[in-house]
Amino acid sequence: MFELKTIGLFAITAIAEILGCYLPYLWLKQGKSIWLLVPAAASLSLFVWLLSLHPTAAGRVYAAYGGVYVMVAVLWLWGVDGIKPTSWDLLGASVACLGMAIIMFAPKNA
Repeated sequence: MFELKTIGLFAITAIAEILGCYLPYLWLKQGKSIWLLVPAAASLSLFVWLLSLHPTAAGRVYAAYGGVYVMVAVLWLWGVDGIKPTSWDLLGASVACLGMAIIMFAPKNA
């Protein structure tokens, strides 16, 4: 159960980070409203808070989170940008998630 909660928390954290970066992108690159910066700032604040909820060393959390971020970004590419990921995209994201699992769930001595 701990593993599922950890992965779920990482996924929600990744969505908050991606949204916090995507909204300014829409403003800068697609001429959308500058007011998108308000929810972007809130989303990035949520991202930081969510990272603080993990009960392990910050460096380990940041390293492992990166793997889940890669997978969520590929899913964002598909779901939001409408671009179907290649098999290489999916393989790379799977390797990143395997790295996350090794970092987070391997036995720890300290």
